[in-house]
Amino acid sequence: MTHAHHHDERGAHRHGDPHAHALTSNDPGARRALTLTLLMTGSFAVIEAIGGYLTGSLALLSDAGHMATDAAAIGVALFAEAIGRRPASTKASYGYGRAEVLAAFINALAMLAVVAAIAIEAVRRLLQPAPVAGAGVVIIALAGLAVNLVAAWILSRAPGSLNTRGALLHVVSDALGSVAAVIAGGVILVTGWTPIDPILSLLVVMLILRSTWQLLKRSTGVLMEHVPAHLDYAAIGRALAQVPGVAEVHDLHVWHMTAEEVALSAHVSLARADDWLPALAAAKRMLAERFGIRHATLQPSWPTPASPLDRRRVIPLNPARH
Repeated sequence: MTHAHHHDERGAHRHGDPHAHALTSNDPGARRALTLTLLMTGSFAVIEAIGGYLTGSLALLSDAGHMATDAAAIGVALFAEAIGRRPASTKASYGYGRAEVLAAFINALAMLAVVAAIAIEAVRRLLQPAPVAGAGVVIIALAGLAVNLVAAWILSRAPGSLNTRGALLHVVSDALGSVAAVIAGGVILVTGWTPIDPILSLLVVMLILRSTWQLLKRSTGVLMEHVPAHLDYAAIGRALAQVPGVAEVHDLHVWHMTAEEVALSAHVSLARADDWLPALAAAKRMLAERFGIRHATLQPSWPTPASPLDRRRVIPLNPARH
């Protein structure tokens, strides 16, 4: 028994859809916000690193490293978006939308590296306390907090995407680092108790680790083509099976094509061959309206007709006549 598989280019695979590969991160407003944030964080990272070295503050040095990592991550994001704007080609039929996801993945890995470095240095400082100039720490940390708040405000008003959200995460965690540095500098200035500097650095590490892990988990899920977290795989299969004319659904796959766009492919068994075009239109409409899936490839399995031999009356030979 054979199955005739057919791909209907009139409906099942619409590359001409203007929304098929749209990424909100390609909005000029998002690019301007990321560029301005890159200039602000990169410039102040240098200032804060010099200040941390002169004051002996781990909180300032860690925040400077954090901001430098942010600047590098945002630079990677902007580079990825420039690639992502390239159109689809014969070598990249889906285009380059996943460059954004790859950049977010790199951002998360860089953030985890910074978290580990801060934690290690904080433990070392707790075991071997070092002198810290409290007044200088407070002044520089307040300036850093102001820069981070302005950058966060800019990013929060920009069009949302995986990269702008990732950049906002970096900037907010930077602001937490600046707050910790202000508190550390104030305590040292008033009491002279230097262990507060590495202790608050560890507190910032714990605060940012959860959000960083979530970003890493999401970007990894997209790269591994997991079912999007907001969709129910079983519910999609049941909904397809309930489309009039569809007898059965198998080989169902649902995945992130880009950071924002979801794709689906499936084989559908039909009760009658004439049901295909109405079932195709109904299935694509249902997927778009109920699940937000607008890039669907549906491949029908045609009902197998009865063999002519099965319908022919076979008359046995009479040996007595020969």
